[in-house]
Amino acid sequence: MLNIAIIAGGNSGEYDVSMKSGKLVELHLDRERYHPFFVEIQGQEWVCHLQEKKIPIDKNDFSIHVDGKKTRFDVVFNAIHGTPGEDGKLQGYFDVLGIPYTSSGVTTSALTFNKSFCKKVVASFGIHTAKSVHLLSDSPDPVGAIWEEISLPCFVKPNNGGSSVGMSKVNQPEELEPALEKAFKEDTEILVEEFIKGRELTCGVIRSGGTVTAFPVTEIISKKEFFDFEAKYHENLAEEVCPAKIPARVSDECQCISADLYKRLNCDGVVRFDYIYSNDRLFFLEVNTVPGLSEQSIVPKMAVANGWSVKELFTRMIEECVNRF
Repeated sequence: MLNIAIIAGGNSGEYDVSMKSGKLVELHLDRERYHPFFVEIQGQEWVCHLQEKKIPIDKNDFSIHVDGKKTRFDVVFNAIHGTPGEDGKLQGYFDVLGIPYTSSGVTTSALTFNKSFCKKVVASFGIHTAKSVHLLSDSPDPVGAIWEEISLPCFVKPNNGGSSVGMSKVNQPEELEPALEKAFKEDTEILVEEFIKGRELTCGVIRSGGTVTAFPVTEIISKKEFFDFEAKYHENLAEEVCPAKIPARVSDECQCISADLYKRLNCDGVVRFDYIYSNDRLFFLEVNTVPGLSEQSIVPKMAVANGWSVKELFTRMIEECVNRF
């Protein structure tokens, strides 16, 4: 029986969501195959929650000592959204230690976590993307740089991060500077994107048994002005239609593009690609290499719509990463 370290928490605004994802993984993990250990990582504090105790993690080899005995982990199930679990930092650490993990590797994680860099790479594949401006905290005249390229309305968001933390929709000129300040509180880099009116679609992709599978496309219908953090995690503020009620050719195109991007970006584990469908075209928004796995999250619902149980989804993720390493 494999010892599975389910890592959750992290150092971003997605901490609470990550903890919920980790708890769902722990709940549904196949106890006949795996022995789960819930590991909370936040800053320098790494602890394993074991029998209502918090056991410190030995960072020298990512193990725990209980009653004088060392317990090692065979696999890491990565449920940390944001840094350091989605940006490649922990992936490099586990690579050095030779411990398999369920998410994409260092290079892919680092690239896809940077929204601006990722969009440039995806655009080079011939995929439509929204017009955008990438700004650093010390960029001279950021407002002027935005007006040169982007018209209103537009979105302002941290360049590195997820769950729409720090994101704003700007409709009026006077809203721009407060939106920049809000985003810069979350990150030293921000992305300002043009607003594209259309339907928000998302598609999960996984490699299992060596085969890349695209899940049924889901449409997100927010009851707020856009699908922000509150709408994502409040069941009454957004509707997630899976499978999406869209023409079959659009669904097929979305799945094909997502599966192709999964391969081209060298992804592993389960990944979610987000799009806007507008004027009969799909515009790539971003990719989440450690997507939410909580009760409110989309990927588990996609897996169920694909005919898999949540337990089967997690089992496939673990088995694939063991075979990969």
